[in-house]
Amino acid sequence: MSDKGTVVLAYSGGLDTSCILVWLQEQGYDVIAYLANIGQDEDFEAARMKAEKLGAKKVFVEDVRTEFVEEFIWPWVQANALYEDRYLLGTSVARPCIARRQVQIAQREGAQYVAHGATGKGNDQVRFELTCYALFPEVKIISPWRIPEFFNRFRGRKDLMEYAQSHDIPVPVTPKAPWSVDANLMHISYESGILENPKLGPQRAVQPWLLPLSSGEGGGGETIHCLAVPPGSDDDDVGGELV
Repeated sequence: MSDKGTVVLAYSGGLDTSCILVWLQEQGYDVIAYLANIGQDEDFEAARMKAEKLGAKKVFVEDVRTEFVEEFIWPWVQANALYEDRYLLGTSVARPCIARRQVQIAQREGAQYVAHGATGKGNDQVRFELTCYALFPEVKIISPWRIPEFFNRFRGRKDLMEYAQSHDIPVPVTPKAPWSVDANLMHISYESGILENPKLGPQRAVQPWLLPLSSGEGGGGETIHCLAVPPGSDDDDVGGELV
């Protein structure tokens, strides 16, 4: 056991959390990697093997899709929830679901700390940390992007990529495609790199869920049949359709 104790890291397998996993070990922590399955297109077994190779003490790949839909997506849809009347919360709605299971693992494994890879300037850090504190008030949170030793060493993704290369950390990010991807059952988003430049148009490489419109006359659309939970109703699911 390490001198500093055990930390459960919310791990995605991407550039930031892969580097953080190794960096936390350099700081003297035992690291438990936790990856939540919220419906993203992911090779979970490869992610498990990667975390183990990088030195994780244990790796938990948790399927939380059912609770994500029933306890987070449906209430979100029922409430017609928007942030500041415009942001659809596609990414953020998953954060409390992810953090809740992270806390459960920390309590079960006797870990004193939890950690995440959210930046120190955005809302994700708040979503993760308030969930953790609400469910586990005694937990200590490590947020590397708010720690001077970390953010002074890693000024941007270029520094992270160099660190990954020097520590033999395989990551899906290259200088030509330096963006990060965040996906779940309801949503996919991209950020960073050339995507931050408003002069550039949408990149086809970051539109895997989009299909070109058909060129036939009259337009048209696809009808998706689904089970819908009416707002404010506790009745059985009612069949519906989206056009």
